[in-house]
This record gives sequence, C-alpha cells and structure tokens, in this order.
Amino acid sequence: MAVFDFDTIPQRRGTIAVKWEKYPADVLPMWVADTDFRSPEPVIRALHERVEHGFFGYGYDYVGSCGPLADVMCARLEALYGWQVEPEAIVPMPSLVSGIHVVCKAVGAPGDSVLMNTPVYPPFLSAPAAHQRVANPVQLALTRHEHTVEYAMDWDAFAAAFHERTRLFLLCSPHNPTGQVFSRTELLRMAELCLANDTVICSDEIHCDLLLGGASHTPIAALSPEIADRTITLMAPSKTFNLPGLKAGMAIITNPQLRKQVQLAGMGIVPQINMLGYAAAVAAYSDCEDWLAALRVYLTENRDLLVRTVVEQIPQLRTTVPDATYLGWLDCRDAGIPGDPYTFFLNEAKVALSSGSGSSMPNFGFGPGGEDFVRINFGCPRAMLAEALERMRAALGSIEGVGA
Repeated sequence: MAVFDFDTIPQRRGTIAVKWEKYPADVLPMWVADTDFRSPEPVIRALHERVEHGFFGYGYDYVGSCGPLADVMCARLEALYGWQVEPEAIVPMPSLVSGIHVVCKAVGAPGDSVLMNTPVYPPFLSAPAAHQRVANPVQLALTRHEHTVEYAMDWDAFAAAFHERTRLFLLCSPHNPTGQVFSRTELLRMAELCLANDTVICSDEIHCDLLLGGASHTPIAALSPEIADRTITLMAPSKTFNLPGLKAGMAIITNPQLRKQVQLAGMGIVPQINMLGYAAAVAAYSDCEDWLAALRVYLTENRDLLVRTVVEQIPQLRTTVPDATYLGWLDCRDAGIPGDPYTFFLNEAKVALSSGSGSSMPNFGFGPGGEDFVRINFGCPRAMLAEALERMRAALGSIEGVGA
C-alpha cells in the first residue's frame, strides 16, 4: 500500500475555510464535518485537467443523464454491495442537504409527518418544516457504561410513531452523530415497518465509505427490490474525500415514478452538479481506493486515541465508540460543567465543538437527546486531536480544583 500523509497540519486560515475562520486563531476547530486531510492526488489531477481544458459551460442537467459518473457509481454499488442499479437511477444532486430538502418537498403533502431518529444531523429536523411537513423525532435508546455510551433503535417507540399521515422516514446510515452502523437485521426491520405503513425511506448514506475497524455497510435499498422501490438513497464523495465545497452528490432512486417526483420537486431550484465537482467525484470513485483504505486505518487509530484518552484521562466524560464516520459524540452530563458544554470548551479550552443542543449555531441542534452532549470531529492530524483532548482535560480539571 502506498504511503499517504495524514499527519501534516494544514494552513487553512485565509483560504475561505469556514471550519478554520469561524473562530479566533487560538481556537482549535473540531466542529463541522470537514476533514483536515488534503484530497487525494487523482482528484487534484482531475481538477487541473478540467481547468486546463478552459471550458466551463453547462454540464449534466438535474433531470437528465448523469453521464460517466452514473456508470462509475453503478459499478461501485455492484462491487461493494451486490446492488445492481441502472444508470438512469442516478440523479445528480449538489449536496446532501439539498437532497433532504427536495425529498421533503417531493414526498407527501403539507401537514404530513416525517420520522427521524435523534440525536441526528440537524438538517433532518429543520428540513420538514421548510416544506410544511411535521418533524416527528424518535429518540434512539441510550445505554451508559462507565466510560462510554452506545445507542440502539427503540423499536417500540419507532413502531408507535407511525400514524396515518406518516409519509417519510429520514434515515441516517451510518448515523451522525453516534457513528452507529446498522446491521442488515436492523435495516430490514426498519424497512418492513415503513413498507407496512406506506412510508417512503430517504437514506442519508454520505458516511458509508468511512468505516472503522473492519465495520461493513449495507445500503437499505440493497436489501430487496421491494425496499429499493420505496427508497431514495443519498450519497456523495464530499465527506470521504473532503470535497464539500465542490458540490457534487447524487440520489439513487430505482422507482421511476418516485424519481420523477424528486426531479420535479427540485426543478428550477436545485442546480446541476458543479462541473469541477463532477470531475472530482468521478476521479474519487475511480482512482482513490488505496488512499481510502489508508484513511480508514488512520481514522480508526484516531477513534481509538479519542476513546482511550476519555477512558484513561477524562473520566468526567463518556464517549461513543463509532463504527463509522470521523465524529465522536461526548456525554458531558456528569462533568459538572457550569452551563452549556459547547460554550465551556470554547471559552475555557479554546476548542470549538458542535453543540448537541444547538447553542453553537441557531437551528443547528441534534434534537431530543442532544442536550449536554458535544460532537467532536477527529478527522484531523493526530497531533491536533491530541492537543484538543489535552486542552479539554485541563479545562475540566480546573472545575474540580485539581489543576491542569
């Protein structure tokens, strides 16, 4: 395997990098899901080639063909998951958030209910209301251990949440912020409940490549043709290859009628994929498997450092042990923090995290179950993660009067 550099701390201030420029220079940014790893060389080469070509006209239309990217994705889905998809099922989409909004608009009618499991990525909670739908959050069941926390589906609560106006289930798989990878058995049970209640599934699978420690991912739509017929799957290279600013992703919709609903809902509103983003996506999915394999190893070691540090040095906190993503979810409820944990760590540790309650950004909380939690992004050079954890340890030590 080739050697890749994930250890160099980049200079990103002054480069239109919101992760680094939202906070003062003395703050370590561990918040938004943007990694601090340079994108793979094949992606950078593809971008250079596109720029050297010198033409930036209209690309593939939102309601038309997705071109070579569709062929690449179809081959990838079959190779990874045994999921056979025709190219016309690949609908270009500039971003996951755009996809969630378009789906909320396309499925059901004003006043209908949209299910999601919380705590969850904040746009899941805000998108339904933007399209006159009603968000219906169902909390995941939380188990607290001595130093860690884990989540599972609360099947009774989930089943009870369906009613005659439940038209859509927003699934986050792998789950953000908990890092949970759902088993085939769990996914099948979710799908069966949705099908029995005439509910469409929209599955955010944007973190599906970021598997840690040997975990494996199953797209819910790959379970059966019947489930695929009622599922919209959202994928993108943005999180894996650090390309969110290039605005390139896709919805995979095998049901022609459902696909047309989504396309019509976004017409005139959702733009085509950015041409540079398109080139980057094709290169990422075609030529970067060695880089991705190395990234998974590095992120797994970062996850292990996070868990080990919490267990051995920061007993005031509990952490998830994520099977995917580069996001840790920290339970601060027993830490004795005065006020909101996000504000405490920002002011006292100079570490910027994502607030579970949404205090870091208006309308950006993780919903019921997010209170007194923070999310930490460990998709960064290891020295940066270690420094952030040490700052947090010292800040918590000062609360107890034991010093740093």
